Amino acid sequence: MVAWILKKILGSKNQRELKRLMPTVRRINEFDEQFKSLSDDELRAKTASWKEEISKIPDLQDQWMKLDEILPEAFAVVKNAARRLKDRGQNFTVCDQPMVWDMVHFDMQLLGGIVLHRGRIAEMATGEGKTLVATLPLYLNALTGRGAHLVTVNDYLARRDAEWMGQLYSFLGLTVGCIEHDQEPDVRREQYAMDITYGTNSEFGFDYLRDNGMATTREQQVQRGYCYAIVDEVDSILIDEARTPLIISGPATISTHQYDKWKPLIEQLVRKQNMLCNRVASEAIEKFEQGDVEMGGRLMFKVKLGQPRNKQLLRLMEDPDKRRAIDKAELSFFQDTRKEELFALKEELFFTIDEKSNESDLSEQGRGFLNPDDPNAFVLPDLINEFTEIDLDETLSPEEKDKKKTERQQHCDAQAERIHNISQLLRAYCLFEKDVQYVLEDNKVVIVDEFTGRKMPGRRWSDGLHQAVEAKEGVQIDRETQTLATITIQNYFRLYQKLAGMTGTAETEAAEFHDIYKLDVNMIPTNRPVRRTDNNDRIYKTRREKYNAVINEIREAHAKNQPVLVGSVSVEASELLSRMLKREKIPHNVLNAKFHMQEAEIVARAGQPGTVTISTNMAGRGTDIKLGPGVIEAGGLMVVGTERHEARRIDRQLRGRCARQGDPGASRFYVSFEDDLMRNFGAADRMTKIMERFGLEEGQELEHRWLNKSVETAQKRVEQRNYLVRKRTLDFDDVMNMQREVVYTWRNEVIDSEEPRTHIYEVIDEAVPAKVKEYLDGDEPNYTGLMHWINTTFPLGLTKEKAQFDTRTVDENAQFLLEKIKNAYERKSSHEEPTAVKSLERYIILNAIDRLWQEHLYAMDALREGVYLRSYAQKDPLIEYKTEAYDMFVELMANIKNEVLNNLFRSTSNLQAFENFLATLPQFLLREEGPTAPTATADARMRHPVGAMAAVGGDGDGDGAGEVSIDLPIRRSLPKVGRNEPCPCGSGKKHKNCCGRVA
Repeated sequence: MVAWILKKILGSKNQRELKRLMPTVRRINEFDEQFKSLSDDELRAKTASWKEEISKIPDLQDQWMKLDEILPEAFAVVKNAARRLKDRGQNFTVCDQPMVWDMVHFDMQLLGGIVLHRGRIAEMATGEGKTLVATLPLYLNALTGRGAHLVTVNDYLARRDAEWMGQLYSFLGLTVGCIEHDQEPDVRREQYAMDITYGTNSEFGFDYLRDNGMATTREQQVQRGYCYAIVDEVDSILIDEARTPLIISGPATISTHQYDKWKPLIEQLVRKQNMLCNRVASEAIEKFEQGDVEMGGRLMFKVKLGQPRNKQLLRLMEDPDKRRAIDKAELSFFQDTRKEELFALKEELFFTIDEKSNESDLSEQGRGFLNPDDPNAFVLPDLINEFTEIDLDETLSPEEKDKKKTERQQHCDAQAERIHNISQLLRAYCLFEKDVQYVLEDNKVVIVDEFTGRKMPGRRWSDGLHQAVEAKEGVQIDRETQTLATITIQNYFRLYQKLAGMTGTAETEAAEFHDIYKLDVNMIPTNRPVRRTDNNDRIYKTRREKYNAVINEIREAHAKNQPVLVGSVSVEASELLSRMLKREKIPHNVLNAKFHMQEAEIVARAGQPGTVTISTNMAGRGTDIKLGPGVIEAGGLMVVGTERHEARRIDRQLRGRCARQGDPGASRFYVSFEDDLMRNFGAADRMTKIMERFGLEEGQELEHRWLNKSVETAQKRVEQRNYLVRKRTLDFDDVMNMQREVVYTWRNEVIDSEEPRTHIYEVIDEAVPAKVKEYLDGDEPNYTGLMHWINTTFPLGLTKEKAQFDTRTVDENAQFLLEKIKNAYERKSSHEEPTAVKSLERYIILNAIDRLWQEHLYAMDALREGVYLRSYAQKDPLIEYKTEAYDMFVELMANIKNEVLNNLFRSTSNLQAFENFLATLPQFLLREEGPTAPTATADARMRHPVGAMAAVGGDGDGDGAGEVSIDLPIRRSLPKVGRNEPCPCGSGKKHKNCCGRVA
């Protein structure tokens, strides 16, 4: 009560903050009046003057302080320029469409611009001109010369806004770029070099991954830093798309999938399950008719486990009594005391489906159907026990043991692959529907974004799911992919020194924006009072009744020439509505993932008299719906929502499509108990009781503001669940992010370094002493092992006599080896082409980093999938993941350094240079003494150096000082002597009885 009184007296926190900004708005308008007397050149000169002044300030924080000082003046310059373009009726083309500039910033837009400059989120209603608002902070922050980015939701909006607002920037002397799909790297670099750059979140993110994870030279990198960015439709990008990380993948080296093999059997299995569920549903109906409600509820719960979208089940759920019986059966089976009964019930099906978690699980009956001859076909072997048994089997030689272990490992891999393929095919058939989660286009499966309804070409589901869907639809199955580089949306945008965002709906997610991005939300008042009427939801028992009511509403509005925008949650729903409207002979436009190209054009026409537009929920975001003649008198645009979305933001976004800039408008949502939200998240139970109490008949609806709150409660549950999913994704990716930063920083240091050899020597200085300690630290130093490692990694040709490791300490041995390795490398480099040495050295390091980083990503994916099982042992998966990830990362860095050392003397700028280097090495041949043939004693063998020792600085005294050597194979000066041939020594005996006997 006290808080309410204080809020009434002092205003809300948001109101107080906006009140503090109003004096700045008045100063902007004062400067605007002053600048009216300036010529175009004088106004433009202010841009150049500020850029020059700010360029002399080296520190970014000091530059930002300067921007804060000049903010009122700079914003006034932009506003004044916009007025001049309007006064002149500036004509230009945007996306090949002729346009006239007709906008000047009003006070609420100036307020929004200040909020964006301060690194916050400005919530502004649809139609309040957010595109124009962004020009103010973008102009101001572009003056630093470090680049300012505006991030949009699709390529069309990025190009449109860059060309549209580019008129204003160009007038003021700034350059504008736009990042689009399929641009060449040279073009992208030019766009990023502009003062202001527009693009989509995925293009910015993928460029970051390519620059840091794949580019091998500075010329291949396109981005130039992360100073300031504004995210348009910030809720869509930073929240809706944050659950899916950005991944650059390449084809895997081998493809082992068996989707084609298992598809026919899975199809049969799904068909048998459908028949079984239909039969059980018929039995349940009979039980209900006989008055055995408990058994009927039990049977229908069984159907719900096996086929949640069964038509008979959905029809029975319309009846409050039957719904209650099914819910009661479900609750009773999930009690701890009835776990065994629940398991037995599941075993009566071929598989079970969990819609909430998007999972499917085979039962024993299903496994028997798929592989009746092998009861262990779906059991992974216990490799640890099997390997132990093999090791303890004394009848096997070491080679046989290795062979058996390899066979068991291959058998385990084949089992795992089969189980995985079948699981993904089941998910594809039971949980992923065509025209809902994906569409078919050009013989390819194209994913549909569940939030925007837009197609996402180029995106693929991971873990083989996409291939399973391709197999299901009978299109070409592309090869498996391997992750090359990955980052989450959250961690990409947290790279920016200053981040801001704008949207029509951010208030409901304000806590998440603050927790993850440290972004506060300011709600900007509308320029004119909102005249939209938000009607209560109408709630029906069935989808059929709901859609009939929607059609009636559309018919009534169309009859009085009022435009209608109908929002649907899927492509399937929009096409169903389209078919119903065609039967009613009502002309309409359909806007869904299948007609992405005409999106803006269809939405722009949605305000014309009598127009009916069916749209997937957020399609057309960023495009204003302007009302045609006579529409205001008819009541403005009518928005009809055919289903409540999981997130309240999406519903608010749809409502906000009407009543822009003080226009009249109305909105209403239609809901049924068969909607996914109502079925899965429990809002239906309470309403079922209310409907029963009022005794509502077929076609009658419930409508009350209390019911709206009940639906919103269900939405809040989903929002909280989705937030936890995103938070968990981020918690895991934060671990990867720290590793990513270390690896990418190292990569960039190598790429930018003028002397990459310093990085080579750093690796040698770190890796060699570590290896020396590994072999020599301890009670029993392993001199032989160290010498073997040195001679297989570097061409030093060390012997026990030359090395004399036992005469030095560990540190002295490390220093001794470092000097010899560096001397050897200097000699090798002296024979390379001078111009190519630096590129070769960069390549050696980058190749090692990239190859092993990709393997590390694969291993981390496997760890992340498996670590959840540790929760069964009462361990926190996140802590376990962090611990193991750290150990794996330490191992990765050591492996990268060893890889660099291994490739150091095995890489060359060209073959001739390498041969020149080899020719200078002291080459040793194993020869027997004697003029023409090997002598009798093997002990008399000696190494004879061949070649000029002086060329490598050796003196031939055998102390190994400064020597680099390589062993070459024996080359005979005479043909090989057979065992039964006369001995070449001249004794007259056979070779096997003379010199050959001892040899």
